[in-house]
Amino acid sequence: MNSKIIANGILRAIGILVGIFLLGYFLYTIQSVIIYIIIAAILSLIARPVVFFLRKKLKFPNTLAVVFSMMLMLGLFTGLILMFIPLVAEQGKSLSLLEVDKLEQNVEHIVAQITAYFSSKGIDVFGEIKNFDFLSQFQEIPNFLNYILGTLGSLSVGLFSILFISFFFMKDSHLLKNGVMTIIPNGTETRFSKSLETINDLLSRYFIGLIFQISILFVLYTIILLIFGINNAVVIAFLCALLNLIPYVGPMIGAVIMFILSMTSNIGQDFQTEILPTTIYVMIGYLIAQLIDNFGSQPIIFSKTTKSHPLEIFLIIIIGGLLFGVIGMITAVPLYTALKVILKEFLSDNKIVKSITKDI
Repeated sequence: MNSKIIANGILRAIGILVGIFLLGYFLYTIQSVIIYIIIAAILSLIARPVVFFLRKKLKFPNTLAVVFSMMLMLGLFTGLILMFIPLVAEQGKSLSLLEVDKLEQNVEHIVAQITAYFSSKGIDVFGEIKNFDFLSQFQEIPNFLNYILGTLGSLSVGLFSILFISFFFMKDSHLLKNGVMTIIPNGTETRFSKSLETINDLLSRYFIGLIFQISILFVLYTIILLIFGINNAVVIAFLCALLNLIPYVGPMIGAVIMFILSMTSNIGQDFQTEILPTTIYVMIGYLIAQLIDNFGSQPIIFSKTTKSHPLEIFLIIIIGGLLFGVIGMITAVPLYTALKVILKEFLSDNKIVKSITKDI
């Protein structure tokens, strides 16, 4: 091996490393665009059965079916946002029932104690406040307002981008597939095409299954809250049901939210005879609903939509959470489902692959 071959090998390795670095930097720079594409792809998979129904059963033109489906999703999204306005107003009303005068006296007493403490240490608190340069702090207000406007602008651009990409993904169901096929090695296009069709079908069923799961929990939570006369039962039930999209962590957050909102909805009543018993009964009902979901609806829905065993799903979610946190828990099942389909297509003779993909 002469020096020229060694030099070429070193240069090739350096070139590969530089290429990987530039690719990583490029992907990091356009990460927001990648997120838009992923969200748009998920929305198109969810809307896929609706578009097919409108086209096949009601004989809608393709473009009209897509537009109608998008308007339906936008209407649902807008309705969900408007649902939370009464909840916020109700919580503000509940907080207004607090004894404001007593709260003010407590605050004044605390301020007096703080002042006395620092005075005993030779520190004039009010003198320090007078010497504080408030003008320099007010100069930060324009920056804060610019940050808010920038955030709103980014959200608007993001929403428009997602809707725009979703429209074309729904209108041309092969658009995403054709984009993936352009980077597939020659000779494997047919097998990858078959895998993508199966993945689209399974993921579409999976996301629809998630909607069914959330709907079942929403109904159960609503019944529980209505039985015990909790205000804004529908909104609270929907919020807690929606949190179940985050496996295992979401239900715990939902329990805390339901506990707090159940107590605040009864502010003004006796704590021992009204607030505490009602909250306990609501939380017992919440626990029963979670048990029904964990051991009933969730295993059935997930096993039917992803063709995976419930224990398999459980382990995959746990592994995803350990590796990538909450994001890993949310994306573990769809990514694992896609991986299973690809493995079955390309490694169908492997013993392990046969075992985990026998139902696909």
